[in-house]
Amino acid sequence: MLNAAASGEDGEGPWWARPDLRFNADGELTLAGHRLGEMAAAHGGSPIFFYNAERVRSKLEMVHGALRRTGLAHRVFYAMKANRFTPLLTYIRLTGLCGIDACSPRELEFALACGFEESDLSYTATSVSNEDIEVLARHPGVLVNCDSLSTIRRLGARCPGRDIGLRVNPGKGVAYGDNRLLQYGGRKTTKFGIYREHFDEALALAMEYGLRVSRIHFHVGIGYLPPQLPMWEEVVGDCAWFVDHAGGIESVNLGGGLGLPHVAADRPLDLAAWAGVIERHFGPRGVEVCVEPGDFIVKDSGVLVLQVNTVERKRQTDFIGVNGGFNLAVEPFFYGLPCEPVPARAEPRGAPRPVTIAGNINEALDVWADGVLLPPLEEGDYLAFINAGGYASAMSSDHCMRGQFSERLLFPRHGAQA
Repeated sequence: MLNAAASGEDGEGPWWARPDLRFNADGELTLAGHRLGEMAAAHGGSPIFFYNAERVRSKLEMVHGALRRTGLAHRVFYAMKANRFTPLLTYIRLTGLCGIDACSPRELEFALACGFEESDLSYTATSVSNEDIEVLARHPGVLVNCDSLSTIRRLGARCPGRDIGLRVNPGKGVAYGDNRLLQYGGRKTTKFGIYREHFDEALALAMEYGLRVSRIHFHVGIGYLPPQLPMWEEVVGDCAWFVDHAGGIESVNLGGGLGLPHVAADRPLDLAAWAGVIERHFGPRGVEVCVEPGDFIVKDSGVLVLQVNTVERKRQTDFIGVNGGFNLAVEPFFYGLPCEPVPARAEPRGAPRPVTIAGNINEALDVWADGVLLPPLEEGDYLAFINAGGYASAMSSDHCMRGQFSERLLFPRHGAQA
C-alpha cells in the first residue's frame, strides 16, 4: 500500500523512493532518469518491463562490500533464474562482479552464450536426469553441486574423479514473513539437498566413484529480512556441522535468499549483520564463502508498467483494471510478495482512496492489490509495479494467450543515480 509517511532511501518521498526511482519535478515517475509513463506510451501501451542496469551493479557492489569486510575470500554468483533477459545478463558479465548460478542445462548454455566461462558457473539442480548429466560431462569446468544420492551415483559413473559440491538440507527454512511457501527446508521434508542422516552415505558414494567433495552448498529460503536473521544464523550454524564432518571442505556456498522491502513496514536487510553471521561461523574455519543472490540483485532494479483500461465501481468496491495479470509476475499472487502499484504520473486529482487492482486474466486469483490507497485514476493512465525485476518476466506464461510483453535495459540519464 502506498504510504507517503514512510521515507525512501534518500529520506524523502514514499518508502520505495530512492535517487534513481522517484517522481521528478513534473510529477512523472522516473527510473534512472527515464520517464516511465512516456516510454510506455511510446511503446503503444502494451506491458513493458524496465530495468536499471546501474542499480544492478550497485547491488552487486553492496554484496561484495559486506563480504569483503569479513576478511574471508568470497565469490558471488548471480541466480539467473531470477531474470535471464539477454542484455541484462550480458551487462552483468561485463561488470566482472559475479559468476552465474545455473539450475538447468539450458541456463548453463545460455550463460555461456552471454560470455561467462565454465569456471564462472555454479550449477545446482534438482531431479537431475541422465540427459542433464551428459551436458555436465561436456562442461568439466562447471562447479557442480549434487543435491541427491542419485545424482552423486550417476554423475560419478559418468564423470569419475570430478570435483563436486554437496547440497545439504539442515531441516530449517528462512523466508520473507516466515512464509512456508518460500522455505526450502523446515519440518516438512523437502526435495532439496541431502539431510544429515544421509550425509555419510553421500560421502561414501562420492568416495566410491572417486569424486572429490570440496564444497558444501545450502539454500533454505527466499526474501529474508531483519526479523528472520536469528533463524538464518541457526541455519548457518547447523550447516557448519556438514563442513566439519566432511573434512577437506574449501568452499561453502550459502545460496541466495537475501530479501528487500516489499511494503512500507519492511526494513531493508542489514548487510553488515548478515555478513557478521557468516564471519562468526565460517571465519574460524578459513573457507571461501560463496553466495548466489538473485532477487536481491535484480528485483528492485525493475518496474513493470501497465495501462489502466477499466475504472469502475462494483457494489462498494472501486476496481482498476490493467492490461496485464499474474502471468506476467506470479509472485504477488502465488507467494504473497507484492509489487507496489505506483501511478506513472502524480496527478493532483483528489485524495487517495482504496481501490482493487485487477489484471486481465480470467481467474479469480488475478488481483494485483486489494484495498490499496491510490489517487483517482482514469482509463488510459499508466501504473508502475515496483519490485518487478526478479521472478516476473522469467516466470511469465502465455496463459489466456495474454503473455505478450517487452523488456528494456536502461542506463542513467540526466544525472540520475544508481
